[in-house]
Amino acid sequence: MNMFQFLEQTTKKYPDVLYLVRENVTYTGFMDLVKKRAASLHDAGVGAGDVVGILSHNIPQFPITLFAIWYLGGTVLLLDTNLTPFEYDNMASITKCKFVCAEKSFFYKTQKFKFFDITSKDGKINSKLKPAKLKDTDVATLSFTSGSTGTPKVVPLTHYNLIECANSLLDMREWLSAGDVLYGFLPMYHIFGFAVEILATLEYGAGVLLQPTVNPKEILADFKQYRPQIIPAVPRLFEVFRNKIIDTIKSQKKWMLFSFILKHQKLLRKIGLSKLVDKAFKPVLDVFGGRARLLIAGGAATKPEIENFFVDLGLGFIQGFGMTETVGPICISKPCKGRVPFAFGAPTTNNEVEIRDKNEDGVGILWIRGNQVFGGYMNNDAVNREVFDERGFFNTGDMVSMDKNGELHFAGRKKQVIVLDSGKNVYPDELEGLFITIPGVKNVAVFEHKVKDKTVAYGVFSVEKDMTLEKLAAAVANANKKVASYKWVTHFAMTTEDLPTTSTQKVKHHIVRQNLIDGKYTIRKE
Repeated sequence: MNMFQFLEQTTKKYPDVLYLVRENVTYTGFMDLVKKRAASLHDAGVGAGDVVGILSHNIPQFPITLFAIWYLGGTVLLLDTNLTPFEYDNMASITKCKFVCAEKSFFYKTQKFKFFDITSKDGKINSKLKPAKLKDTDVATLSFTSGSTGTPKVVPLTHYNLIECANSLLDMREWLSAGDVLYGFLPMYHIFGFAVEILATLEYGAGVLLQPTVNPKEILADFKQYRPQIIPAVPRLFEVFRNKIIDTIKSQKKWMLFSFILKHQKLLRKIGLSKLVDKAFKPVLDVFGGRARLLIAGGAATKPEIENFFVDLGLGFIQGFGMTETVGPICISKPCKGRVPFAFGAPTTNNEVEIRDKNEDGVGILWIRGNQVFGGYMNNDAVNREVFDERGFFNTGDMVSMDKNGELHFAGRKKQVIVLDSGKNVYPDELEGLFITIPGVKNVAVFEHKVKDKTVAYGVFSVEKDMTLEKLAAAVANANKKVASYKWVTHFAMTTEDLPTTSTQKVKHHIVRQNLIDGKYTIRKE
């Protein structure tokens, strides 16, 4: 089965369920829009075997065009909206991309490919045009990733890979149902957004509420009007929601009572005070529209205090782990399970993991194998020999451990592991999770750096405007006491500017380090 056939299957099963929620378009209506777009693209010259780019925010024409390209037998090149014309030209050349379907704001003069206005109106369905006979082994999407070496690599995902990911998402069946509304503001060109907004919705017959911006006011207005049941987001956004909720309650001078109820809500319900608990929680749950039942976090590790806050409110919370090479979520945590920091559960159906080269702390490199794992980088045999073993396991480059319950815990990227002169390993993620809780710290990057020919764990802190070096030094010193002394960060710099991040809010450590070298940050003098 290919992805267009997958859409056909879901449409037959749920013809009248809303798929594009904001636009009030059912699965049947969506199918018609796909066929009309296929006719337009066919007239523009798109045919079987062509690579066609999509360069767009989360507007309805994105998924419509996606399936139309598959209808015609093409391969979709997913393009990040934050890149430069030079990068788009390079990507088009490498993948032999023929067309790029884009919003007009992205148009520029280029000899590499032709632009197609993704927002243009389509004509009628071409009854003579039939779906291409794609095999499940044909490449469905192409994505560029920095990968473990920092050199851009192209990830081809087959129709089989995508559908197997959708099938594995049935592991969340107790939380998702046909007709549910899933909030869709995560960029669909990124694998996390693609997996939940395209694959999960089709698997369950759910609808997607597309939101092209990350404007908090618009998001909250959507929650109020459409009342989504499922809300996927990067952990940082859940942290923002939690902090704003707490600040609001504190401003109303109700925090002491609320925090008491939150902490003891199970006991209060047990002794017959459920109405009191529900009354206290209702204003908070109404922020999400009052129907939310599941929050899905991905793209980075979630702090346990953030997860526990929402779990105590009665919401399901799932932490997923994955990468472009695995079609996103290949490990999913157990809902509502209190976990230690950086836990992301166990592999989904038809996927397996191994932890190799463990150190004395039980931390090793995560290798994965399964139906979701891609077959190798495009035209890159040398790298493929490095990342795949003879049994078909793929080296993620992530450092993890496993607890007695089979739950995996994230320790950091192998490439970011700081190896001190003593031979001790320091994991930046652990320290960043420690320092981000300091009041006044907006974000932090910890990385390997040389100070007077000595390898150290160096920190760069993005802080609020009223933070001083003295206050930050005291707070960092206090936080350092929570970890072994060899992990202490005693060399750091700060800035009131935001640190550079990716589309999923991961800090770009290599850029931060270069900015430090270039003198762009205020350095603490020893």
